Amino acid sequence: MFAVYADAPSPDDPIAALRVGERPEPEVPDGWVAVRMRAASLNMHDVWTLRGVGIKAEQFPMILGCDGAGVLGDGTEVVLHSVIGDPQWAGDETLDPRRTVLTEKYQGSFADLVVVPARNVLPKPAGLSFAEAACMGTAWLTAYRMLFVKSGLRPGQTMLIQGASGGVATALIALGRATGLRVWVTGRTEEKRALAEQLGAHATFESGARLPERVDAVFETVGKATWAHSMRALKPGGIIVISGATSGPDPGADLQRLFFLQLRVVGSTMGTRDELADLLRFCDVTGIRPAIGAELPMTETETALRQMLDGDTAGKIVLTR
Repeated sequence: MFAVYADAPSPDDPIAALRVGERPEPEVPDGWVAVRMRAASLNMHDVWTLRGVGIKAEQFPMILGCDGAGVLGDGTEVVLHSVIGDPQWAGDETLDPRRTVLTEKYQGSFADLVVVPARNVLPKPAGLSFAEAACMGTAWLTAYRMLFVKSGLRPGQTMLIQGASGGVATALIALGRATGLRVWVTGRTEEKRALAEQLGAHATFESGARLPERVDAVFETVGKATWAHSMRALKPGGIIVISGATSGPDPGADLQRLFFLQLRVVGSTMGTRDELADLLRFCDVTGIRPAIGAELPMTETETALRQMLDGDTAGKIVLTR
């Protein structure tokens, strides 16, 4: 079958590990299902796989792709939930110490077929296209959990999103606006700030700019480059919800400010199957849809990866089959 995969880890030049070609069709164990892929979205996790982060060398070749949407053998249209936990685990699967996601232990979704546990597919709402649905399982689910499970914000409060154009950031803008929050966003360029305003941000600011007032919550995926600004931006008692550190993991905690203003820092990782089901219903009911910055065939994955690595994004990059 057709697949986009990494044939070996390449820590210094991830794109050098990329291969587009044929792989054996997967076997389908009992309790698992095969999904014929229609669309999958690109994530930074795919770059980590190419670099060999979070995956053992003996597990290569590894098909890329954490999430996506496609069709079961009976014609049912489905969305993938990429967090695969221990079948014996009860409760929040993101806390399962044995959990994994597609491309870490199991082959990913940039292929004609992907095989996942039956519980890891959910019905695709008819109102969502395959490309839109392909954005839900990682970026949008991460944003949903950050906002609705972790932040504790109420409608009318103010949220600050660090970074204007990535998949999680654009999802947070749409979700926050639809929920009645005041949405502020920082962006490195005028174009990125304009995109945030088009998506519904009430105000945008240059990275590191002094804000008109302090905010109730900051949503962080950037890390080192924005952390000091995030700490200064919070009201006393405010919260930072962090799900990534794309600029590096060394934020410098500013502990004096943290304890004196009684700030809170909360980590957030992906989301549960139930949260993905709620997210899909939320999008169906409200009509909000992901911002898709580029839609390319899977054969052009290298182009898509270079766009993401260069920061040349205006939302999610979706690969279609």
